[in-house]
Amino acid sequence: MKAIHMTSPGPASEVLQPVDIPIPEMTAPTQIRVQLKAAGVNPIDTKLRSRGAFYPDAMPAILGCDGAGVVTDTGDDVSRFRPGDAVWFCHGGLGGAPGNYAEFTVLDETAAESMPASLDFAAAAALPLACITAWEALFDRTGLAQGQTVLIHAGAGGVGHIAIQLARSVGARVATTVSTPAKADFVRELGAGKIIDYREQDVTDEIMTWTGGRGVDVVLDTVGGETFRRSLAAARVYGHVVTLLDPGTDVAWKTARERNLSIHFTLMLTPMLQDLPDARRHQGEILRHCAQLVEDGKLTPRVETTLQLGEVARAHQAIEEGHVQGKIVLLIPEA
Repeated sequence: MKAIHMTSPGPASEVLQPVDIPIPEMTAPTQIRVQLKAAGVNPIDTKLRSRGAFYPDAMPAILGCDGAGVVTDTGDDVSRFRPGDAVWFCHGGLGGAPGNYAEFTVLDETAAESMPASLDFAAAAALPLACITAWEALFDRTGLAQGQTVLIHAGAGGVGHIAIQLARSVGARVATTVSTPAKADFVRELGAGKIIDYREQDVTDEIMTWTGGRGVDVVLDTVGGETFRRSLAAARVYGHVVTLLDPGTDVAWKTARERNLSIHFTLMLTPMLQDLPDARRHQGEILRHCAQLVEDGKLTPRVETTLQLGEVARAHQAIEEGHVQGKIVLLIPEA
């Protein structure tokens, strides 16, 4: 089968190499084999490629956590799927279990879910990691609810545009940050009620005006670093700040302490990295909830660009340049 190997850490154009390798075999009775039709490309892919995978001794690696495709074979104990079923999932791609930059993959049936019928494969492959990340941040960590306020940084991004829609689905009021008029138009269509151009406006001042000086109930930081540090002053007293990234070492924790903030981290890859079956099952439940929101018309992925599998270096470069609205997806044609 055709696949993309990451041969070592380094520039995308140098270390992402097309290869022909055997189709993977099922090794357990609860596994399924999937012919991949599309693979989502996420910022974590570019970071692993540039700095090294979580399992450096397992090189070369196949990256790509997000996948969607058709079940071709099932193990003897598989009960949830049959050949021909369309599935989506977030599995592999961290340097251990092979990811989805390939024509086929093998995974346990518990790691996959039935794909929403209204989505094509490209749209489905854009969603799993972003949906699970946004859901865990907004609902599992902070319990965001109807009538509450949330600031979502980088609302036009892969996680951000999903988070806006999830927040709106429960009746929360959403503020978000953008960097261009086009991105402002995009997040307005998603339901953001307060849009802040962080290049021209002071985010904290804008939030305080929007909330009558109170601050937001929840801040979702998808950027890290200075964005996280500035977020502390935008949250209300006893509010929540969730970050997906390392906040750095020079954080003014005094602000967080004086405001009695709850600080949370979200890394949806933890259940995969630490082999936590119950947490993996919970993430499957999240995908089922999101599938229902898709079918109800409350959640729509934005696929900005589709590229062929062999164009994966272009996808990585576009993400690293920071100009993507929504997601980039690789299309994987049949051999």
